Amino acid sequence: MHGVSDFDDLDHPLIRVTMLLADSAQVADGKLYLLGGGMRSIGPNPQPLGIAVLFEVPWDRADVVHDWLLELLDEDGVPVLIGDRPVIVSGQFTPARQQGQQPGTPLLVPLAINFASLPVPPGHSYVWRLAIDGTSEADWDVRFSVRPPADQIA
Repeated sequence: MHGVSDFDDLDHPLIRVTMLLADSAQVADGKLYLLGGGMRSIGPNPQPLGIAVLFEVPWDRADVVHDWLLELLDEDGVPVLIGDRPVIVSGQFTPARQQGQQPGTPLLVPLAINFASLPVPPGHSYVWRLAIDGTSEADWDVRFSVRPPADQIA
């Protein structure tokens, strides 16, 4: 529990999020680097996949710790499992003001997550759903599909 809610108005969250799928993603020197960004379909063979996330936090929310959770769901909204465990990645971020940054400027926090491959069967659609401090917004989802094998395309 965080004492002060980071979402004063649930229709207008304070934190803005940009999220893209890519062949790979990396954070260096406070910037996001992407290869093959903006993917909407992958496969059908297993392949590397990166998720690039850019959190944009209001100036007055500097140094507030936020918990984030990214969950992989199938086309019916059911968690994707590896064995009996859901595919979930989580962590924390703490936006900080940079020296020389103009007061009032949103604080940017980049995040890159990479997978060697995903345990998802071809011919289906999936969504990465992001939650921050237990709250999720529809525009924080990234949807993608896994192409069916060539011999199954009519």
